[in-house]
Amino acid sequence: MNPFDGLVYGFSVALSVNNVLAALVGALVGTLVGVLPGIGPPGGIALLLPITFGLKPETALIMLAAIYYGSYYGGSTTSILVNVPGEPASVVTAIDGYQMARKGRAGAALAVAAIGSFIAGTCGVLGLMLFAPTLARFALAFGPPEYFAVALVGLLVLSRVSGGSFWQALLVLALGLAVATVGMEQLTALPRYTFDIIQLAQGIDLVPVAMGLFGMAEMMIIAEKGGGLPRVTSVRLRELFPTLSEWRRAMPAILRGSAVGFLVGLVPGPSATVSSFASYNLERRIAKERDGFGQGAIEGVAAPEAANNSATSAAMAPLLALGIPFTPATALLLAALMVQGVQPGPLLIQDRPEVFWGVVASMYVGNAALLVLNLPLIGMWVSLLRVPQPIMLALILVFMLIGTYSVNNSTLDVVVLIVMGAVGYWLRKLKFDVAPMILAVVLGPLMEKSFRQSLFMSQGDLSIFVQRPVSGALLAVLVAVLLAPSLWGLVARRRCPPGENQAGQN
Repeated sequence: MNPFDGLVYGFSVALSVNNVLAALVGALVGTLVGVLPGIGPPGGIALLLPITFGLKPETALIMLAAIYYGSYYGGSTTSILVNVPGEPASVVTAIDGYQMARKGRAGAALAVAAIGSFIAGTCGVLGLMLFAPTLARFALAFGPPEYFAVALVGLLVLSRVSGGSFWQALLVLALGLAVATVGMEQLTALPRYTFDIIQLAQGIDLVPVAMGLFGMAEMMIIAEKGGGLPRVTSVRLRELFPTLSEWRRAMPAILRGSAVGFLVGLVPGPSATVSSFASYNLERRIAKERDGFGQGAIEGVAAPEAANNSATSAAMAPLLALGIPFTPATALLLAALMVQGVQPGPLLIQDRPEVFWGVVASMYVGNAALLVLNLPLIGMWVSLLRVPQPIMLALILVFMLIGTYSVNNSTLDVVVLIVMGAVGYWLRKLKFDVAPMILAVVLGPLMEKSFRQSLFMSQGDLSIFVQRPVSGALLAVLVAVLLAPSLWGLVARRRCPPGENQAGQN
């Protein structure tokens, strides 16, 4: 079916009572996750993942996807009101958003952020609706070598762009791949690293790993810092109206941010965060009054919020069309579908149209619901920031323990949760990014299976990965991405005169 017919069919799925309720609950929880600093989209999805196992696949994905993109709506609230980003993609919003709040324009900043997010999210879903089916048709020609190349590119590119040392990222990546090898080997069914523990024969479940690395580790970091949040700026409903001049400046920034966000969202890595920084830098470069940035420029709020919400929609395309996640949050969405017995990939649109088109249509519904939840209910979200931090952390911890145990009724999962919480805590303390580890746990089995199938096809000849056009092109792109920073630094040093090098050293 064409995109228009697919969207009509999707609305017939998304507008059922259960699915509308799932979208609303997901949007509400997502906003809450974004408002509360520290949890983040992966942590929010991991917390709610266990309760979706009894739902239909399309209903479960609709709810979790709403948490995913909804958290970026809520993240702007704390950035603007208390200068504490709810999640990393809202760091840029805090630069000008908090300055607007200090000048008495918090309401205008919140309105522009919410409406800009709605416009960008809608544009992003439109791009997803048009781009994903084309990508799926292209991916029908994929074989094991191509899937291995895509997974390898996703992991290593994320390691390069996730921030910090590349070698640190590789170490975390290797740790995640090691966790993925625990359990029954896929082709021979031989147990690996089970240590005679029967429960480990099925492998280490993603839910306690994700909850531990993102949820429990974050709770430990927040508890260690203590101190609570700064004083919250109060906002009245009548203040949520930007001036005509502010709208004229904000709308072009929203549209540019939407385009930047969608393009960045198709690339492996923390796309929402990268796109928000990229759009902010773009606005600052083309602005007529650059001095206003950092002092409360409305473009500095509109562009990043539009970019990170558009990026979340774009990140769904490789997940649904290829079955390969490019971010930790979409990795958890993949896990949710696999638990439901649904395999995302090129045949998803054909075999399970209710899942694909239902989720696409639900994102229109969810974006409209988030606009309603973010503006009139701003007072309620602000009041949540006044809940004593120890009480909030205790409630989240109890919920994590109950949710982890309820997945398989296994105490081993609770042990994994605690161990991964400690691992995540120490990795965070050592300035390691844990995102590559989650993707490695999800993509590790796919990489291993595709790699071994490729070697069976070629009778052990590794050149199969470069002889096939698609896999060869992907590996060439990977080499270019990995070597580009070093080559650029070498060229820059050669261009720099010797006198300048000595002056810089002195």
